[in-house]
Amino acid sequence: MRQYILRRVLLLFPVVVGASVLVFALLRVLPGDPTYIIIGSEGGGQRGLEEQLAFMREQLGLDKPLIVQYLTWTSGLLRLDAGRSIIQRRPVFDIIGDALPITLELTFMAAAIATAVAIPIGVASAIRQDTWLDYVFRVVSIVGLAFPTFWTGTLVLLALSGFFAWMPPLGATNFFEDPKGNLQQFIWPALIVGFSSGAVLSRMTRSCMLEVLRQDYIRTAWSKGLRERLVLSRHALKNAMLPVVTVGGWQFGVHLGGSVIQETIFSLPGMGRSLVEAIFTRDYPVVQAIIVLLTLIFLMVNLLIDLTYAWLDPRIRYG
Repeated sequence: MRQYILRRVLLLFPVVVGASVLVFALLRVLPGDPTYIIIGSEGGGQRGLEEQLAFMREQLGLDKPLIVQYLTWTSGLLRLDAGRSIIQRRPVFDIIGDALPITLELTFMAAAIATAVAIPIGVASAIRQDTWLDYVFRVVSIVGLAFPTFWTGTLVLLALSGFFAWMPPLGATNFFEDPKGNLQQFIWPALIVGFSSGAVLSRMTRSCMLEVLRQDYIRTAWSKGLRERLVLSRHALKNAMLPVVTVGGWQFGVHLGGSVIQETIFSLPGMGRSLVEAIFTRDYPVVQAIIVLLTLIFLMVNLLIDLTYAWLDPRIRYG
């Protein structure tokens, strides 16, 4: 087990390096120049524009060869210094420090809602296959798969304002300062993301449970007279959870960087929204640092998923 974990941790480095090279290169080939945005925001005008651009590029280090820029940036990351934002003129890690807790809270809340609802629904749908309960749960799951989250989020806001004359407070309040306000801000986007994610998990749980329930050892457990709850929890559910854990972990990683829609609709200044804004303004240091961080988090989530397999299925051994 230790050797397996060590190998997986060592494999993180080439993947992260590859992601850093890719995002660095893609940002440099995209059209647009952040110095135009800076000079425009400072009211530089047309007089002496080329001199101002050249001076700004020199100040930002954008006049150096690309290999020098890349090595300067990566050496800073090794020192836990991602540089300063070109547009906001703030340390990049300060921007990430403000945005990451918001995205993590939204992602964990959505994952908790999806898991708490989807797995019981999937199990109930499997053990009551082709009954009215199964049909209801399947329709709900299909609705969650079919409705895009941006449409659901907009519909929720319209329903809250139109029928209840109430809007959730915008922005993000610290949970420890105002728990009630924080819950009002996060519960609706978390429910929307959790509903979409839970639809996938419930369908996967149902399919895996149906496959496991047809196995010989399950029939043996029934024939021994074991109670239904014991058969389902100890023999069926645990063995059916491997694909569910895989899909759930993958969705968790996707939501970390893909929650920009809900963050925009509900005015949550999280990682996804910060990333999109930085891309539009060509804020190279912010985009590069966020993508590398999301890559690292996603890889760590995958590692935790692989280690969970051994607990769910004792037959799995890591050498």
